[in-house]
Amino acid sequence: MRRYETFFIADPDISEEERGQLFEKTKDLISQQEGFLVMFDDWGVKKLAYEIKKKNRGHYIRLDYSGNGALVAEMERSFRIDDRVMKFMTILLEESANLDDLKEEQARTSEEKTAQENVVEEKPADSAAVEAETEEGEETTTESNENKEE
Repeated sequence: MRRYETFFIADPDISEEERGQLFEKTKDLISQQEGFLVMFDDWGVKKLAYEIKKKNRGHYIRLDYSGNGALVAEMERSFRIDDRVMKFMTILLEESANLDDLKEEQARTSEEKTAQENVVEEKPADSAAVEAETEEGEETTTESNENKEE
């Protein structure tokens, strides 16, 4: 098995339901072709570097998976005929990937993601205190700069 990474940009104007159907269709395609999905990374809606199909924004998705050439060919064929996909690109990451290592990596990544979500939930209270301290420090710096000018 080879390891691939595919980026695709979905139309940002489609409904959540249609977007969910597109994502499920892509995930199902990987499992049907006997591939293994390591990570489905939803980056959300971002501004495009240039206009694509008269749109300035796109919904970015990154897939990290293992499979064979037939899987990649079928996925790209599916993207070409689906109007909801604006652009896509596939990159070969590894010539030969070990399935056990990929499963370990997937477990590790999901644990890290869970840990990060817990930290983000606790962070806002701390960041308010840091911002208050920073604002006080900026005022002091501004005052001292004014004193130097006099």
